[in-house]
Amino acid sequence: MPHQLPATENPAAPPLVPLRPDAFATPYRDPVWDGPTDPILVADHLTGGWVLFYTQRRATTPGLTGVEWVHGTGIGVAKSSDGGTTWRYRGTVEGLVPPGTELPATLWAPDVVRIGDRWIMYVTVLGGRRTDWTGTAEIVQFASTDLEKWEYLGRIDLGSPRVIDAAVARCGDGRYRLWYKDEARGSTTYSAVSATPADPSSWKREGVAIPGRPHEGPKVFRLGGSYWMIVDEWRGQAVYRSEDATGHWVRQEHRGGLILTAPESVDGRPVVGRHADVVPLAERAPGETSDGGAQRALLVYFTHPYWGGEDIDTMAPDPRTRLSHVRAAVLDVRDGVLVCTEH
Repeated sequence: MPHQLPATENPAAPPLVPLRPDAFATPYRDPVWDGPTDPILVADHLTGGWVLFYTQRRATTPGLTGVEWVHGTGIGVAKSSDGGTTWRYRGTVEGLVPPGTELPATLWAPDVVRIGDRWIMYVTVLGGRRTDWTGTAEIVQFASTDLEKWEYLGRIDLGSPRVIDAAVARCGDGRYRLWYKDEARGSTTYSAVSATPADPSSWKREGVAIPGRPHEGPKVFRLGGSYWMIVDEWRGQAVYRSEDATGHWVRQEHRGGLILTAPESVDGRPVVGRHADVVPLAERAPGETSDGGAQRALLVYFTHPYWGGEDIDTMAPDPRTRLSHVRAAVLDVRDGVLVCTEH
């Protein structure tokens, strides 16, 4: 009979440290290449802390040409035990290169979702390091029970040679949806649906979710009784609303439907907030509704402090423009409008 420890020797997982509304008051900088982008913030219920995953751009690597500095990237990891006030760099995630991928691989823009008793990571993979925007980009899946060791599950067939920026959430119909940027179809947001999202073969393509001007980095979340989607338009984050997240996304009219249009400035010009994640805050705010869940959330994003953040092909040759850091702001729903309070 296997030995069983007495109940007193089976330590329970520590309680989750609440995420602070002023998390990232000191922006997070990657200590290796100084180029963290596409942040994703995950609650680690095994340790009671928070884990930050991000694309580790090689911003300070010398001798690179074109956009080579955004290729050959790994997924960086930092951890916080104090609700996001301080962060410790913990290296890069190992084991995220699918079999048959051209090496060195490029990894971009993860999303990590708790489904059942595992975390599922959806991440973009490209083969090789490139100086331009060529090559096949796919979204693949991994699973983990501890946010450290990841098991490869497979590729998702999205019917396109160039799909990036996965975002996954459970919708009002009980099924999960995957939203992503399809760069082969106008660089707008498309969706796929699944009732069993841990199975890569289960995703069924639905079509365009957010048409119009090109954008990237979708993120879907529930706040104040509604579902919201934000997308990065390279001039701020565009805000859309849906009753159940299954479709019918309506752009917010307030301030042209944009937030994070100028959280920083450089040389008198606005610096926009880029590709973001949203995590509901546990604290109950005054007036928070009981039927809609949280009324406030933390918006975690990145900026280029020495560059405005527009189309990357317009970036000045100054090497400082490649640098980036991770910041945060607070989202509130006020009278049905999603508003952003920047630090």
